[in-house]
Amino acid sequence: MPLFEYTARNLKGDLVKDQVDLPTKDDVVAHLRKNRLVVVQVRQAPRAVSMPRLGGGVKTRDVVVFTRQFATMINAGLPLVQALDILAQQTENKTLAGVTRQVVYDVESGQTLADALRKHPKAFSDLYVNMVAAGEAGGILDTILQRLAQFLEKNDAIVRKVKGAMVYPAVILTVAVVAVAVLLIFVIPTFQNMFASVNLELPLPTRIVIGASNVLKSYWWAIIGIMGISVFAINRYYKTAPGRLQIDGLLLRFPVLGDVLRKSAVSRFTRTLGTLISSGVSILDGLEITARTAGNMVIHNAVMESRQSIAGGDTISAPLQRSKVFPPMVISMIAVGEQTGGLDEMLSKIADFYDEEVDAAVSTMLSLMEPIMIVVLGVVVGGMVVAMYLPIFDMVNAVQ
Repeated sequence: MPLFEYTARNLKGDLVKDQVDLPTKDDVVAHLRKNRLVVVQVRQAPRAVSMPRLGGGVKTRDVVVFTRQFATMINAGLPLVQALDILAQQTENKTLAGVTRQVVYDVESGQTLADALRKHPKAFSDLYVNMVAAGEAGGILDTILQRLAQFLEKNDAIVRKVKGAMVYPAVILTVAVVAVAVLLIFVIPTFQNMFASVNLELPLPTRIVIGASNVLKSYWWAIIGIMGISVFAINRYYKTAPGRLQIDGLLLRFPVLGDVLRKSAVSRFTRTLGTLISSGVSILDGLEITARTAGNMVIHNAVMESRQSIAGGDTISAPLQRSKVFPPMVISMIAVGEQTGGLDEMLSKIADFYDEEVDAAVSTMLSLMEPIMIVVLGVVVGGMVVAMYLPIFDMVNAVQ
């Protein structure tokens, strides 16, 4: 049975708001009149939307399309509720459609759009909500939504580039592990039985490979267990503040990967902060939001120190320089932006520059990873094959 929410007046003229389970809206009206209540409004209560953990979530691309269409309709003069209602009907993502229907209900109930969106953090981030709030306050909601769509597209592109760069090494590593496991479990025992039948003294490389094969066959369950426990322990440690700070700092110091992560973090930081400031969000709120969306604890701490510096009447650039995470060029450009009053424009220029730098860094990483992974795979597999053929060469020499 559907749940209806109603607003009515009693005999004293006071407003009464409550919920009731009845089959139809007409039944609700009849029920209220029977209880001597004057009906003001009756509507079906929205169903709570749960965000699925696996699949069916709200992807960045869905939010980008939603935001662009929303901006177009607001710019064309459509009322806010009507635009949201249209989006709820035409959005392909069912979860986002459900969220939008709840937003429509909240806005109709008198809440601001930002407050309605804030109830759905898994679909709309703090950055999204704060920019919408700034757009509502300044009467430029359509412009803010366009900026949001552009920001989300560029930010999503950076994330996809970094993730894409890790696909090739992961595939090569997986192939290497599978190939080595197959050799050790199925191929090496055949050679081992052959060598045992001729009672031949085996070279050291051959004994090492056979020993590795025996360990894998006998204790594969222990190896898998140790790997699982190690992953679990690292994951739990990473969820702690000291662990995340240490691991994030270690990742930034990696020779090639660290360069990609640092440049992508700089790009995200500057674009996020620049977009927030240009949209009318205060610099203190902007720095706090930017810190939460940094994705790296080292960057987060540096940005929060900058926020404290600003709150104390100092500059942003000084704490960023002390963190030794941001390149000197970024520090200098931010300092110039502060002095000239064009910080948002300067941050956008830095973000555009580092978008290209991320492309170059990803290309460099891939060009280095490909030959290194192939050589490692060749050395491991080739070394095992050579180790197993060494006794055969000794057997041939002994026969001669």
